[in-house]
Amino acid sequence: MEIACLVATRSTCLRRQVGAVFVREKRILATGYNGVPRGLAHCLDIGCMREKLGIPSGERHELCRGIHAEQNAIIQAATSGISLEASMVYCTHQPCSLCIKMIINAGIIRVLFQQGYADELAESLASEAGLQLIRFTEQVKRN
Repeated sequence: MEIACLVATRSTCLRRQVGAVFVREKRILATGYNGVPRGLAHCLDIGCMREKLGIPSGERHELCRGIHAEQNAIIQAATSGISLEASMVYCTHQPCSLCIKMIINAGIIRVLFQQGYADELAESLASEAGLQLIRFTEQVKRN
């Protein structure tokens, strides 16, 4: 989870910094953070479209220049030819319903997240698919 938090620091989102790390057999397969598609101006530079439009968190996901951390990591894996089948993902925040659908289709079996996100549809879809959604509460011990 500490790596997911570190990855989140790369985010260019003005509202929330999110990180995701996909892992299988204790090996990192892909990482992602939320931000705009490559080659586009960052929200840090031009402002947040959602803030300008007054869109509340968790609504109208299509009205955002950014891509979610989980989506970026899944895209990274796909473009690198890495299967995420039977992997797990550590997320700084509970995935939204859009990301949960992608996670289910990618064959991920478990989602560990630190911070909640009010999206009942995401929880319902995960439950129906048998996808484990687990709130990560364990503190990372340092040697």
